[in-house]
Amino acid sequence: MKSGKILHRFTAKNRRDVYLRTPKWEDLDDLMDHVNSLVEEGANITRNQKVTRDQEADWLGTMLARLEKGEKFDLVAEVDGKVIALAELQRKKGYSSHVGGLAIGIRKNYRDIGIGTRLMKILISEAKTMSLKMLTLEVYATNKRAIHLYEKMGFKETGRIPKGLFRNGKYIDEVIMVKELT
Repeated sequence: MKSGKILHRFTAKNRRDVYLRTPKWEDLDDLMDHVNSLVEEGANITRNQKVTRDQEADWLGTMLARLEKGEKFDLVAEVDGKVIALAELQRKKGYSSHVGGLAIGIRKNYRDIGIGTRLMKILISEAKTMSLKMLTLEVYATNKRAIHLYEKMGFKETGRIPKGLFRNGKYIDEVIMVKELT
């Protein structure tokens, strides 16, 4: 898919216009700020260290190449010209090539206003376009907000890795969720 392509526009519950589109090279600084803001916040993501501009540039270059080849699908949410969320869908390899892995991250002040739901709907639609049969994701057991969204979108818990994550001196179960596509 082409970078920078707008796939959907809507007004969020906070009355702000949101554009959902594929990332583009010009998003580099916004994407770096986005991931680093999640790290600073201590959000429920696996990354625990900020990224440098060079690291983010390497990641973005690889991601854009894979997006253009159809190997991966990434989506950003933009509000007032700034990236405030990133979601991705990646086809697994080999005997698991019918399965796609999902990930989503939304900046702190933009949660609970409908952006996550819209991102998930587009990811699920794209997964069907890619002829995927199943979607999987992993989530912190303590991330009730995300689990609620995933259940609303038809994902079911299929397993846990007890104490799969260690954060702030505490072990947290990692929940594995799956959605079969028809």
